[in-house]
Amino acid sequence: MALQPWRKGKVISIVNETEDTRRFRIEVPELSSFDFTPGQFVTLDLPVHEKPNKRWRSYSIASWPDGTNIFELLIVLDKRGAGTPYLFEEVNVGTEITLRGPQGVFTLKEPLEEDLVLICTGTGIAPFRSMIHHIHNNKIPHKNIYLVFGCRTRSGLLYYNEMKTLENEIEGFFYLPTLSREQWGGHSGYVHAVYESICSHKRPAKFLLCGWKGMIDEARSRILDMGYDKKAVHFEIYG
Repeated sequence: MALQPWRKGKVISIVNETEDTRRFRIEVPELSSFDFTPGQFVTLDLPVHEKPNKRWRSYSIASWPDGTNIFELLIVLDKRGAGTPYLFEEVNVGTEITLRGPQGVFTLKEPLEEDLVLICTGTGIAPFRSMIHHIHNNKIPHKNIYLVFGCRTRSGLLYYNEMKTLENEIEGFFYLPTLSREQWGGHSGYVHAVYESICSHKRPAKFLLCGWKGMIDEARSRILDMGYDKKAVHFEIYG
């Protein structure tokens, strides 16, 4: 895959999704259509260091291909870093950002002949949001799709109302948020017990994992222990 050139993007919208997570919508004026495959990411070149490789930050595209030159990023603030504090404190509507993309191979492989188990934590939901909308919008034939989303409390449930709406609109789509530090009417604890229950009879499935390395390492181990082949597991590590 050819490496995309660096381009100028313009921030056209900033929305607070939660207390520490924002949705940035970015337009690429030089393109009539920003084309990408759901699951891909873009790299931002932020003015936070003299060395290029210390300025680059990559984020999965949270929106879906719609024929426009606009895409959305879902970004959580990391106060210990340099990139996200810049985005949260210095970037406003109208700010220009240098970016490159789309890039990446963390994408769906059609036809979708097996159940999809999408396992994520935090902003790792971003590529899965893109995939689910893409499947829905294009009426792509699919088996069951399980979105297992882990976070600490209800206040961290990203895109919650949107996912509940999609659950009602998409046949065979099951939205399974689970909270690790709060009891509520849904699943509590960590994501692992949820997908292990879904796959307890070892139904044919493919697993896509996105989030922090610790979750992904444990999930890969558990999925293999259930008897699935390592080729059935694909992942994208955040952080």
